[in-house]
Amino acid sequence: MADELLAVPASRLPRHVGIIMDGNGRWARSRGLPREKGHERGADAVRTVVRAARRIGLSALTLFAFSSQNWDRPPEEVFHLMALLRRYLHEEREEILDNGIRLVSVGQTDRLPAYVRAPLEDLKAASAGNDDMILCLALSYGGRETITEAARAVARACLDGRLSPETITPEVFEGHMAPSRLLPPLDLLIRTSGEHRISNFFLWELAYAELHFTETMWPDFGREDLVAALLDYSQRERRFGRTSEQVAALDGRAGTKRKDAP
Repeated sequence: MADELLAVPASRLPRHVGIIMDGNGRWARSRGLPREKGHERGADAVRTVVRAARRIGLSALTLFAFSSQNWDRPPEEVFHLMALLRRYLHEEREEILDNGIRLVSVGQTDRLPAYVRAPLEDLKAASAGNDDMILCLALSYGGRETITEAARAVARACLDGRLSPETITPEVFEGHMAPSRLLPPLDLLIRTSGEHRISNFFLWELAYAELHFTETMWPDFGREDLVAALLDYSQRERRFGRTSEQVAALDGRAGTKRKDAP
């Protein structure tokens, strides 16, 4: 299956893929293991998928690692997740820096414990000059929360006289949201483990993204699963409100421009 991807033109592949990494707990429970073991295997899957995404040539990969609502989980599970995140940041630091990956984050990272926040900010700063791929970790992240914060920022700008309500467009509003400042538009969302929910992830950014759902639980998700999602995406027709005929005409003009380009 990985070889099939070689036949797909780069223009048919997504630039930015987001993944809701779901199923760690159920993976562990189905094997009679504690939930922590599922999270540990999930961390291994993160390493595998990040490496595969970079080698395939994705511009950006966002992993929904910890949601705003996950703080409500049992304290011992939250502590274990934070410890895993800290370990990942330390263990993957060299590979991230050596492979041209720029680490960024979205979410209320000020809520993270200091022992996680410090290595996160350090690695973000150290990798800021890398440009082979962006790896975005969504941490203490919620789509509604992000939109609410953007609304507050726009309201403050109106009160300060920097904006007037008449000048607020979707583009202006989006400019007050962290993901739009850090990442290309989201092209493809993958959710693992057979669930068919968005779960408060990238609600604004998903407006025209393609969705791919797989029964595979996150700890078992690997390169072949990522390739399968990319192949599925490559067969989609993205119309953005246009007709198929308009899309074909636009694709034809784009192809002519590419062919004639020096």
